[in-house]
Amino acid sequence: MIVHFIGGPLAGRSLATTEDPWAGDWFTTEGAAEWTLYVPVYRDPVAGEVMAEERITAPRSR
Repeated sequence: MIVHFIGGPLAGRSLATTEDPWAGDWFTTEGAAEWTLYVPVYRDPVAGEVMAEERITAPRSR
């Protein structure tokens, strides 16, 4: 499965995951003070691709 990020700090990047369906996850970028929740907004099971959109941003705990 390939996840394509739309919006937020990961916009324009892609992530290769396992073959299992991707349900979304929290991500942060190096040096960032916040986590961003990305959720799938479009799935193409034939091509094995997902488009993920930013939903929530939360402070990063240390």
